[in-house]
Parts: sequence; structure tokens; C-alpha cells
Amino acid sequence: MFRLSTLALLACSVPALAQEINVYSHRQPELIQPLVDAFTAETGIAVNVAFVDKGMAERLVAEGNRSPADLVLTVDIARLMQIVEADVVQPVQSDVLEANIPAEFRDPTDLWFGLTARARIVYASKDRVAPGEVTTYEDLASDKWKGRICSRSGLHDYNVALLGAIIAHHDEAYATTWAQGLKANLARKPDGGDRDQVKAIAAGECDIAIGNTYYMGQMLADPEQVPAAESVTIVFPTFEDAGSAGGTHLNISGVAMTKSAPNRDNALKFMEWLSGDAAQKIYAETNHEYPVKPGVERSALVASWGEFTADTTPLADIAAQRPAAVKIMETVDFDG
Repeated sequence: MFRLSTLALLACSVPALAQEINVYSHRQPELIQPLVDAFTAETGIAVNVAFVDKGMAERLVAEGNRSPADLVLTVDIARLMQIVEADVVQPVQSDVLEANIPAEFRDPTDLWFGLTARARIVYASKDRVAPGEVTTYEDLASDKWKGRICSRSGLHDYNVALLGAIIAHHDEAYATTWAQGLKANLARKPDGGDRDQVKAIAAGECDIAIGNTYYMGQMLADPEQVPAAESVTIVFPTFEDAGSAGGTHLNISGVAMTKSAPNRDNALKFMEWLSGDAAQKIYAETNHEYPVKPGVERSALVASWGEFTADTTPLADIAAQRPAAVKIMETVDFDG
């Protein structure tokens, strides 16, 4: 049974219960409820989830060793790194996690582990963008896209990570020029989320936009958003050096174990279970995400979007470029 605990309840210092796990989650509760239900049904271990949208690292620092949290579930590599940099998580050595999760999707020192992947792709108008017109991320700064691109804030974690990947593939000077070119091609000031960019394309405000794959799945599940979703196609850009480490930029949702972890053994069981076949299939079917475990099939909908070559640049290397990427977005005044 899924039990959503209030933050106040989880914040209390209570004795650890042998068959419970406490999770602080950046992910919306409804997205992880199917996973929690399945894990509890299989193991009998209850999972208490507190949704913490902002200030998770600060919360864990303030709670210190008294924190009831065993695990942190996050979206985006940047948020994982914020937890790591706050020094509130511990390394986890697990043969199961190492076998299930490819090296590029986990921390080299075992402080965090990716659970799902999402591609940062281009939504393109079916009517106004020709097949093959979108090719690389670098090309998005080309003059041919002037006045044709929509984007959410350049300082949003997803776009900061993409710019971090640009830095990793090139350098800061190139990334600055790229960000300036992308800004010059915007049809309007950055606004809204990824789904809002799809709606803007459908309304004729722009022709292409950058977004995450799983948002398309969410839109197609909402009858009101289906017309907008069906007005675009998904294109998988690559970095120009796709022959080596390039390919399409991926980000992750992930998990880390807190230093306090009053229920460490059960928490490790949950981590390992989340990386296994059953959980990876639930992620794929319900959240429209890509499993990180090799061999687990994508959902039929996600598979229909086509095949692509993933960028194999370690996410830890991309995350290391976050400060520089944020500075570039601020310097070029991307949102201005």
C-alpha cells in the first residue's frame, strides 16, 4: 500500500521500524506510486514518501543524523549533484546495482544511481519542418532557425544540463556562442514548461522547441493536449562528434542513500529492486521513460518514436559543467 506521509511526520525523529523505508522525493507521488505499490506487495516493506519540491539538500543538512530519510529520489543530474555536494549521502556498494545500471548512469564513487533516462530532443512541426531539417544540437544556433524556436527558461535544470553537455563536447567559449545563437533564434522570450512549447508550435508561434521525450507521453494521455501533441514529431538531434561519444543527450531520474538512513538494509533492497526488471518495466509503461537496465523493453508508445544513438558522455562529467553553464546562461541573458 502506498502511503504518502506529510513532511511534518517524516521530519519527526522516530525509532526506525524494521519493515519501513522513508523516502524524500522530488518526483510527484503519483509517478512513483505504482513502483511503491509493487515493491510493498512483493516484499512487505512499507515505503513512506514525502514530496519535497524545493530545498531538499538544505532540509537534509538541517536534519543531520536525526533525519528519518533513507533515500532521496530526484529528477535531473543537477539535483543529484546538489545532494552530493551537500554531503548528506553515503556510497553504496552493490553488485546488483553495478550489474543493472551502466557506468555512465551512476556515480564513479557510488554516491548516486540513475534509474530512468529521458532524451532531450526537438519537437518539430509536422507542417513547417521538413524531415531531416533538424540534425544536431549545434545546428540550433544556425541562422536558418531565426524566429522559429521556442524554449522554457535557459536556467531550468534540463536546459542547463544540455548546455553542460555542449561544454563537455566543445568548450566554454563555443558554448557561449551557441547559447547566444540559440537566444537569437527564439520566437519569443522563454516561458512555461516543455509542454507549453509544444502548444506554442501547434499555435504557430514557432516551428521547433527543445523538450524531454516523456512529456510527449503525458500529453498524449490527456485528451485536451492530444491535438497539440499530434501536431509535432519527435526528432533526436546528436552532437557533431556522434561518431565518438556524441549521440542524443540523455538525463536521468536517480536515487541516493542518505548518511542517516535508519533503515539502511531495506533501503538498499528498494534501490536494487528499482534497478531490476519489474520496476524498470513499470517506469517504461507508466512514466514514458527509457529504462536504464539493458534489455528491458521500452513501452510501445516510446518505441514508436524511433531509435537513436545515445550520448555516452558520463553524466558526472556533464554535471561538473553546471556552474559554467549557469554562468553562460546568465551572461547571455538567455531569458531576457
